[in-house]
Amino acid sequence: MKQFRSFLQKELYHIFRDVRTIMILLVMPVIQMILFGYAISTEVKNAKIAVYDPSKDIATRRIIEQMDNSKSFDVVEYIVNPNEIEKLFLEGKVKMVMVFGENFNENLLHGNKTQLQLITDATDANFATSISNYASGIIANYQMELMQQNKIPITIQPEIRLLYNPQMKGAYNFVPGVLGLILMLICAMMTSMAIVREKELGTMEVLLVSPMKPLLIIIAKAVPYFLLSCINLATVLFLSYFVLNVPIAGSLFWLIVVSMLFIFLSLSLGLLVSTLVDTQIAAMLISGMVFMMPVMLLSGMMFPIENMPVFLQIISHIIPARWYISAVKDLMIKGLGFSAVVEEISVMLLMIGVILSISLIKFKVRLD
Repeated sequence: MKQFRSFLQKELYHIFRDVRTIMILLVMPVIQMILFGYAISTEVKNAKIAVYDPSKDIATRRIIEQMDNSKSFDVVEYIVNPNEIEKLFLEGKVKMVMVFGENFNENLLHGNKTQLQLITDATDANFATSISNYASGIIANYQMELMQQNKIPITIQPEIRLLYNPQMKGAYNFVPGVLGLILMLICAMMTSMAIVREKELGTMEVLLVSPMKPLLIIIAKAVPYFLLSCINLATVLFLSYFVLNVPIAGSLFWLIVVSMLFIFLSLSLGLLVSTLVDTQIAAMLISGMVFMMPVMLLSGMMFPIENMPVFLQIISHIIPARWYISAVKDLMIKGLGFSAVVEEISVMLLMIGVILSISLIKFKVRLD
């Protein structure tokens, strides 16, 4: 029994002296519960909508109030000219526009029937369906109130119009997300593991005493994964266009430029990881937990960022894939140009500068 206690004490000592192991064992379950509990949600929360209301009567005001008072919607724009609708969607300011007709209340009370239009951004087909259903439910509730008050049959028929993806193909949302995930995993995970492998085997010192400069050694390690990522980019774009029938509505040139920029950003992340750990297992764990999970949950790949709590929305700003996926949707699906993705490109350039600077500084310190 004494020997058993000795072995037990030894194992506990090995576990608790490694801070990274404790973080994985005790902290990661908490983080996973928070992410899965809050990020994975099919509910519509605080979706930004705009309203075009030429009638401005009691019925339209009542419907708008009910929409704005619900937790699902937030009315942020009142449109004067219907030509502004397309612009709002292209700028990403709203997810839905509610369009009323002329003499809405009069047609409702005298004709017992009227229509309104719900225009949604269907680049994310699932979210477009959810937001339309939520809005239709609120309109149906108001219809029931009117029927109880006036004791007459009344019908308000929402007409759903889907922009950018009228056929509701899931691939329109799936392809940009998969691009971000593949490029992130190949560049960040594989690059970090390749460099750490040299340190783990003890061959990094041999490389560093060679005539080649350390920076060139790191670049030589990263270039093969850059080329592999370029091949994967071409393959995914080819399959999405010719097999999945996802259009490349915007500039192919700028789509490739943004993708190359994201590849370089992912390589920088891989270099950063390689300066923080000494084993391939640790590099794989960090890449899987810190890169893959946030890409899937917090980048907008699977779940709308608008549905998440504010603190998760703030965290999502530091997820590189969020900016890349947003840029790909604008260029590939919406058919926008360079001016629409200036913000995304600027953020990725800033991230590259910060991450690469930290990585090179830490790498030099480790070399000394």
